[in-house]
Amino acid sequence: MTMTILLRGIRPYGAGEPVDLLVRDGLIAALGSDVDADGAEVIDAGGLVALPGFVDLHTHLREPGREDAETIATGSAAAALGGYTAVFAMANTDPVADNAVVVEHVWRRGREVGLVDVHPVGAVTVGLRGERLAELGSMARSAAAVRMFSDDGHCVADPLLMRRALEYSTALGAVIAQHAEEPRLTEGAQAHDGELAARLGLTGWPAVAEEAIVARDCLLARYTAARLHVCHVSTAGTAEILRWAKASGVSVSAEVTPHHLLLDEERLTTFDPVNKVNPPLRALSDTKALRAALAEGVIDCVATDHAPHAPQDKDCEWAAARPGMLGLQTALSVVVATMVRPGLLDWRGVARVLSERPAEIAGLPDQGRPLEPGEPATLTLVDPDATWTVRGAALASIAGNTPYEGMTLPGRVVTTLLRGRITAHDGKVGE
Repeated sequence: MTMTILLRGIRPYGAGEPVDLLVRDGLIAALGSDVDADGAEVIDAGGLVALPGFVDLHTHLREPGREDAETIATGSAAAALGGYTAVFAMANTDPVADNAVVVEHVWRRGREVGLVDVHPVGAVTVGLRGERLAELGSMARSAAAVRMFSDDGHCVADPLLMRRALEYSTALGAVIAQHAEEPRLTEGAQAHDGELAARLGLTGWPAVAEEAIVARDCLLARYTAARLHVCHVSTAGTAEILRWAKASGVSVSAEVTPHHLLLDEERLTTFDPVNKVNPPLRALSDTKALRAALAEGVIDCVATDHAPHAPQDKDCEWAAARPGMLGLQTALSVVVATMVRPGLLDWRGVARVLSERPAEIAGLPDQGRPLEPGEPATLTLVDPDATWTVRGAALASIAGNTPYEGMTLPGRVVTTLLRGRITAHDGKVGE
């Protein structure tokens, strides 16, 4: 149920004088000084930055199959509290989302929960096994209208299969999102390949394992005139390949995770499995290069790779632990810490990397829209001056595997609206 809401004193994109924003019938009805509306619910938003609702191209909601780690309901709650209004649920569920039945289940559950728009990502290959293409056409034509396909967690390593996937995706108006990892170079790998891994006795995960696949796939995308999206970029070398590819006219986009912007390999010295992630935390020089590439636009957007795990899969010895971290409720704050506070992005830049570019890449016409009258009232309100301390037990996810436990982070999401309906406010889900 939508309401008439008057937000007083917001600052669109953090710039200019405070204005009032009127929400009516799911749309922005008015924006300006001293807006008045009889009967509207008035919210004092003085000092809050207004941005288009965030879009996450890379979320693991675990349902169906691993509801002990996350569900569509709990993941949607985490997303709304983190300022997200749309998320893309990866295909590595059980059963795998490699057919119309599973993707429609995920899509319908997302609609039932109703906190964010849940868009299922279809698998590229059957069972994520990299042997033969999944039913891309039937998933695209299903009620879920899948427009992104990925074997995330596994690389589509066979170049012939990748070429065929790119060709089919073009006919479907879709994008292939690649988990760039040459598996023959990462067998048994546990940490970024370098001096620290050697000192800790961990098998190294070389940067070239990512970079070789990105270079190959950019060439394939150019050859097939297809759209390629590169998941969780983690190395300076990958950023350079992307810079070359974009300058050469390749239709490629890329994402970076919050944790690869903030954390580096030094976190591994404690052997705490919460820091184990795929791709691994890299050298500090890579982290700095990723921030610069995001500011430049070589890397298009931030995507969380929100990866909740049940305790038995994470609270164990390093080698046996599953890779992955929570990310939905902390993403905005990490972007503020790594990009806004150092002056690499202003708030309009934050809107670009968290909302506008992800929506463009995914082809979502009603997300990432300008804050103007007549546009959907799909908004995120942020307190730019607030700080908060992360406590995993207080997050909405079932899992608690956050690497930010106990950290005090800047910037806090106060309110999230999806088409005029409040989905999260002041740390609570719902109106």
